[in-house]
Amino acid sequence: MRVGAVLAAFPALPLADYLALVRGVEARGYDSAWVGETAGGDAITLMTLIAAHTRRIGVSSGVIPIQTRSPIILGMSAATLAHVAPGRVALGLGVSSRIIVEHWHGLPFHAGLGQMREVVRIVRMTAAGERVNVDGTHYRLKNFRSMTPPPSPPPKIILAALGPEMLELAGEIADGVLLNWIPPEAVRASIAHLEAGARRAGRTLDGFEIAGFIRTTVTDEPATVRAGLARDITGYAIVDVYASFFRGVGYADEMAAINAKWKAGDRAGAVREVSPRVLDGLGMIGNEAFCRDRLNAYANAGLTLPVILPFVPEGADRAASLRRTLGAFP
Repeated sequence: MRVGAVLAAFPALPLADYLALVRGVEARGYDSAWVGETAGGDAITLMTLIAAHTRRIGVSSGVIPIQTRSPIILGMSAATLAHVAPGRVALGLGVSSRIIVEHWHGLPFHAGLGQMREVVRIVRMTAAGERVNVDGTHYRLKNFRSMTPPPSPPPKIILAALGPEMLELAGEIADGVLLNWIPPEAVRASIAHLEAGARRAGRTLDGFEIAGFIRTTVTDEPATVRAGLARDITGYAIVDVYASFFRGVGYADEMAAINAKWKAGDRAGAVREVSPRVLDGLGMIGNEAFCRDRLNAYANAGLTLPVILPFVPEGADRAASLRRTLGAFP
């Protein structure tokens, strides 16, 4: 089984410790290292750091909002990284959220498929060294052409997707998809939408990456970690797009209860409404044997690349928790 790992611990860890973690993950045989970007470290910088200190492991963003950089910059960054780490780079892109784009960055937010379609086209043209002339709905670009030779192979493009429409778009135009907050029982339904998109483009999912983030803690004392995960889930469950997704994968009753308590001002009560079945579905928390069994369930459901997202509870020794969790796989 191929397994990826999210390595978002810098600068929470000193640089030397972070690089030791990166090299250890590669030595253990992980397929790829993933870095996100919200209010943490800059994804492109972290990808460059990982690429420069490894030889084999894939380097992926999971994910960069398409609104916070121009598609030209995204294309140039991806092409440059692909020269630094040939054959190892995947640019993960997402439509993000109104809070991140408008409130944090002060930029217009459009959660539409059309913008993603245009961005992917422009990124590919830029990385390939083509002259970019686009008269689109979201971007009107004239006569840009990168002076950097196109890398071979080109960087892959991965789309973050929750709902059916974005899943189908990924199947149609991308090299892969990144799923998130998904129980293994819901993976096959997502794959059906990917297949529908691929059929629309006249292709199959052969060679298409189906990755998924799985919040994981290897521990002999799961109760405290599960309580932390419940708080994390609550923070997503009160956001409309995630609440809708969670309802669609079978947690409608819990979403209703969580949001009712939250709207009533009962924050602690909302967290208590995160049921054991939601915790079991959205996280892997337990000893190594338990986590491995659950990882196999994801692979059997159709993930080509389960990605371990280490969940470090508040107050825990971050370095020790990361070493134990990441040291249990692949």
